[in-house]
Amino acid sequence: MIAQINRVAFDLLGVPIYWYALIIVSGIIIAMWLSSREAVRVGMKAEDVTDFMLWGLPLSIIGARLYYILFDLPQYIANPIQIFNIRSGGLAIYGGLIAGGITLYFYTKYHFIDAWTFLDIAAPSVLLAQAIGRWGNFMNHEAFGPDTTRSFLESLYLPNFIIDNMYIDGIYRQPTFLYESVWSLIGVIILLSLRKKTHLLKKGEIALIYLIWYSFGRFFIEGMRTDSLYLLDTIRVSQLLSAVLFIGAIVLFIWRRKKGNLPDYDRSLGKNQFII
Repeated sequence: MIAQINRVAFDLLGVPIYWYALIIVSGIIIAMWLSSREAVRVGMKAEDVTDFMLWGLPLSIIGARLYYILFDLPQYIANPIQIFNIRSGGLAIYGGLIAGGITLYFYTKYHFIDAWTFLDIAAPSVLLAQAIGRWGNFMNHEAFGPDTTRSFLESLYLPNFIIDNMYIDGIYRQPTFLYESVWSLIGVIILLSLRKKTHLLKKGEIALIYLIWYSFGRFFIEGMRTDSLYLLDTIRVSQLLSAVLFIGAIVLFIWRRKKGNLPDYDRSLGKNQFII
């Protein structure tokens, strides 16, 4: 007997509340909390993060939605009302990151905050939010890969609730949502470990390593997915963008190091040794 998870967590005054929304919001709250604590550690104010989120969060959601719509435009032209239906999915991580990055540039410039420091603070927390958010895709039965067999999924030692919910449209699917979630979680551990090493990284390099790590994994995982957005019907948009970000981040990392005179990422200002 295959036990399928209901996408709806509960009803609130007759309105269905989806697991997707609850998980995404949970990831955002956790990321904001961790970033606020790290901001205090490096001499900034927690309010610098929360104030940014007042602008960055809604604009990132809009950017994530517009990115998704742009590369699946015929569907939304045929049924425009679906543009506003984000409760059941349809948010692209890269669109959110692009919109958030643009918002961050103007926010830090206006408030005289160092943008690279802000990015270093946010990077591990954002990656953690991405790892959590992929479970929203799981609840929605989306972001899956090609056909596979139950025996293959069992060989990965996955719990039954994951295996059962990879049975989609009458066939078992590769859990690409899980691959990306695990990849992102490993990245979080690496970033937090590197961030604690004194004099190892320069300002801005945590953010660049985040881009390198995530885009590398996303390139290969995206190649497995069956619901990719395409450019010219042949090029997977997220694969192309992953390749550009991967190469661009490495080039920028090397260029900044050769340029020299970069300050270390300094976490020495805080006193609470348990802040991560």
